[in-house]
Amino acid sequence: MATHVRHPIWLPAVKPAGARTFASLYATESFARATVTSVIPIQAYEILHNEQEVSVLYTVVSLLGLSVTLFMPMLIKHFARRWVYSAGAVLLAVGSLFFVTHSLAGQFLGMLCRVMGASALSITLNLYIMDHIRKTDLIQAESLRMAWSMIAWTTGPTLGIFLYSRFGIYAAHGAVAIFALALLMLFWFYRLSDNRMIAAGKTRAVNPFANIGRFIAQPRLRLAWLIAFGRSCYWTTFFVYGPLFMVITGQGELASGLLVSAGNALLFVAIYWGRAGKKFGARRVITLAFAGMSVMLFIAGAIGTAAPLVTAGFLLAGAFFTIGVDAVGSTTFMRAVRTYERPQMAAVYRTYLDFSELTPPLVYSVVLSFFGLGSVFATLGILTAVCGVVTWLYLPKRL
Repeated sequence: MATHVRHPIWLPAVKPAGARTFASLYATESFARATVTSVIPIQAYEILHNEQEVSVLYTVVSLLGLSVTLFMPMLIKHFARRWVYSAGAVLLAVGSLFFVTHSLAGQFLGMLCRVMGASALSITLNLYIMDHIRKTDLIQAESLRMAWSMIAWTTGPTLGIFLYSRFGIYAAHGAVAIFALALLMLFWFYRLSDNRMIAAGKTRAVNPFANIGRFIAQPRLRLAWLIAFGRSCYWTTFFVYGPLFMVITGQGELASGLLVSAGNALLFVAIYWGRAGKKFGARRVITLAFAGMSVMLFIAGAIGTAAPLVTAGFLLAGAFFTIGVDAVGSTTFMRAVRTYERPQMAAVYRTYLDFSELTPPLVYSVVLSFFGLGSVFATLGILTAVCGVVTWLYLPKRL
């Protein structure tokens, strides 16, 4: 009977979720986060007037964000994925309200909202991807997702710096709120939770510490975490210390935004890295990418402040190789995780991002006590070299 129809007739017209669905969501989310990527460290430096104290601030925020990430499966159980994803988008917008106060407390709360929002969005989006994309198509889907985000990560940092320097703090962070609202609307338009062929978004609550134990007990998950941690440490360093490096060496705020945008402009090569991964295997591609990152970082560290623009050039070259790990690396987790424990293991896996925002500032704050700013890049080069060696030795050849 007509009275039994529960949905407007236009709803079934939405196409089933696929690689382009998640690429468009990630691209919109990237605009919301990329716009103030270069603004936040500069704003923190303006408030604290010391790069070492900026590192401490990032460390404290990352520690708190880590706690939220570990308890994410419980939030998903009680509120379902779609509400956790929506809350993530809202938190990005709320963070903007704190940032515009231009105070230490506002900076801290804004950064915390940003970290919590990114955590919620990342974990839930990965769960949706694993539900909808076949394992054999993951490399292609992930490389497409990275490539689509290129426009956001290329134009966003420069746009944010331009708005911040030309029109003020309200313009820069107001743009973030607009993009976050657009993300929320797009997500609900796709109605991912309405697909009845997919298991319900809710999951059994498990002690977060027990989840950590289960994760650590599986060698392939440990390796997937290390790969993600290594490449994310590069981006943390690039996004935070790249702009600081340009400002401190006298190149200016606009140059800092251009550096970050130029690095993100390289995201289009994710498509080619993905094809290479499909042809030659993830093990070879990831190892090559880490090796390239290490070489570029050691050279950048050796040059340091002696020739800032040359150092920036090698950081860009390092970004080219990092995108190779972006395009292929996450598939190592998606292929290894067991279906019945995806939410729990995805939450533990996501801690790579929290640790990559926590560990580098903590380590760099010590290193900077003894050496110049270039030492930051050399220190990171050691980590990426270790990641490359471990990947080559332990990642299965068939991947």
